[in-house]
Amino acid sequence: MSIDQHIEELRAELRNAVYRDERRWIEDALAMALAEREAIWTEQAGAVDSAPPF
Repeated sequence: MSIDQHIEELRAELRNAVYRDERRWIEDALAMALAEREAIWTEQAGAVDSAPPF
């Protein structure tokens, strides 16, 4: 499953979440997935040097 598919599934789950603790868990997972996707995009753009700084 791609990261974009995972994000869309989390968004769908969030729309249908009934319980407060379930919503919090999904919101946290969604935030992490969005951050992961952003890191992937940044790395692909070459803005981050993946080599160690030494």
